[in-house]
Amino acid sequence: MNLKKNLQKLLTEAAQKAGFAPRFVVISSSKDEKHGDLSSNLPLAMAKAAKKTPMVIAESIIGYFEKNEKIIADVFPSPPGFINFKINPSYYQSLIREIIKAGNAYGQSELGKNKTANVEFVSANPTGPLTVGHGRNAVLGDTVANILENHGYKVTREYYFNDAGRQMRILGDSVEARYREIVDGSSVFPEDGYQGEYIRDIARKIQEEHGNNIKKGHSVFRKSAENDIFDEIKKSLKNLGIHHNKFSNEKTFYTSGAVEKVTSDLRNKGLIYEEEGATWFKTTELGMDQDRVLIKSSGEPTYRLPDIAYHINKVERDFDLIIDILGSDHVATYPDVVAAVKALNYKTDHFNVMIHQFVTLLKSGQKVKMSTRKADFVTLEELVNDVGGDVVRYFFIMRSMNSHLNFDLDLAADQSEKNPVFYLQYAHARICNIIKRGEGLEKDFMVDYDPSLLTHLAEIELLKTMEQFPEVMATAQNKLEPQDIANYLQDLAARFHRFYVDCRVITHDNDLSAARIALITATKIVLANGLKVLGISAPERM
Repeated sequence: MNLKKNLQKLLTEAAQKAGFAPRFVVISSSKDEKHGDLSSNLPLAMAKAAKKTPMVIAESIIGYFEKNEKIIADVFPSPPGFINFKINPSYYQSLIREIIKAGNAYGQSELGKNKTANVEFVSANPTGPLTVGHGRNAVLGDTVANILENHGYKVTREYYFNDAGRQMRILGDSVEARYREIVDGSSVFPEDGYQGEYIRDIARKIQEEHGNNIKKGHSVFRKSAENDIFDEIKKSLKNLGIHHNKFSNEKTFYTSGAVEKVTSDLRNKGLIYEEEGATWFKTTELGMDQDRVLIKSSGEPTYRLPDIAYHINKVERDFDLIIDILGSDHVATYPDVVAAVKALNYKTDHFNVMIHQFVTLLKSGQKVKMSTRKADFVTLEELVNDVGGDVVRYFFIMRSMNSHLNFDLDLAADQSEKNPVFYLQYAHARICNIIKRGEGLEKDFMVDYDPSLLTHLAEIELLKTMEQFPEVMATAQNKLEPQDIANYLQDLAARFHRFYVDCRVITHDNDLSAARIALITATKIVLANGLKVLGISAPERM
């Protein structure tokens, strides 16, 4: 099934027989059909070391190439130094039976069999509803976890939060201020307090449940806010089909003594010193550009200190892979955390810290301004309610996480084929409809069909695209980049829609109809498998 790997092996063997020592063989899809279906630039890559022209190298290698006639129709060179492969249509035609037989397993692998992975994502403190920015993190994290599970990993989805820091104190003060305002109108709202209507709702609920005489500074304000907001966070995530297996609280690393141990261990290694009342981490000793504060002169730790303890805890839980999904505001802090864990003699080579860029909402081409503190923002729940969970998920992963994302609300709300999500889902629904209309055929297309009848260019191009799916999924597992899957599915849907225009599926020729129904059944399987990994539904009707 893995055509490119097979060609890599054969090409390497031919090159070695020709007297060359190729280090790495790349096989790529040809952009021009004059150059066959696949090609390699191996002769160009070896020309300098071999001190021969690329075309001479290409001819020499081809002379030793052992061609499998069932798969390869022709092998030929082209300037300035490529080796091209023309694949037998019968190879692509035979894929239909393989795809239908594999079903849900097509595109899966056992790369992660008997391995464990921890994916930490969202990890927003319960100070307010999840925003659009949190949404990108949530969908990326969940999709990365899906990709790993698709390849056999046992994945723990983890949420890490702090319910005892400065933000939470401000949250409690904000709720208490609104409570006093409701009770007697006497409050002064904190200058840096949280101003959303949700704060007033929490205060009103506290007043209804506990009356008008709660003492100043009572913990009920912070605790009630935390519980209510966390319930809303979990509800918002559930609406996107996201759940976490484990919630870790920063506070536990203080009460367990883990934070104190980190400080002591770093001090014993000469990596901590005191200056101007603050405790500093000597990161310059570890190759960083400047030292970092671990504990402020006020006695309050910075995020780095408990994060170091938390990541040591993750290492001690013995995962094969540890992934953090973080926003770009963490780009300056995570290297210090990883450096500290490594300096304390813990394994870090299985860490993968993935940084995503921010999201901008666009409405009528204009930026929607947002401020979290002033509660002038679109919540994730509002976004899902407006455009649907499938659309939200797809829009958050259709661009590289390394790129700033413009979320076009008008396009997201469009329910035509202009919307890339509906374009994909419509392809799946259209296939389901055609298959249903073909149920009266005399032939059982799952068993009794002749794939050699599929000779139209649109049919072969559709088959070629489906053949690439396992490779796309393997690359996604290696890179952990969900947008590669999204891009592939768009290409597959486009190929199907072109096929639908060019080739009538149900015809008076029952043999051809059965073959084409088998073809689109395979297409439906690939679309559904890809959408499932992205966490997007594959509707049968639209």
